[in-house]
Amino acid sequence: MNIKKKGSGKSQETLVLRLYVAGQTPKSLAAISNLKKICSDHSEWRCKIQVIDLLRKPALARDHQIIAIPTLVRSLPVPICKIIGDLSDTESVLVGLDLRRSATKSKP
Repeated sequence: MNIKKKGSGKSQETLVLRLYVAGQTPKSLAAISNLKKICSDHSEWRCKIQVIDLLRKPALARDHQIIAIPTLVRSLPVPICKIIGDLSDTESVLVGLDLRRSATKSKP
């Protein structure tokens, strides 16, 4: 994936992230907070975050194939990536979203 850095003179690719939560539970609030921190700590990415409360729109769980919450979905750029949990392990989130290669992936 090519993520353009600010000031590179080229247009920056936008990450479209949807976070599925269920109300204001501690895990949901932690996931929201952790996602905002990850995006702010990595200002080289332009992130578009949409938080979807499945208590308000339960049909979206079935329509979007969400089986656990909280779930983060990177819908753009493709391929689609999903991460389940409160997003507290930043390194795992970055690897799961294919934004950083894990140490095991980079070893021959």
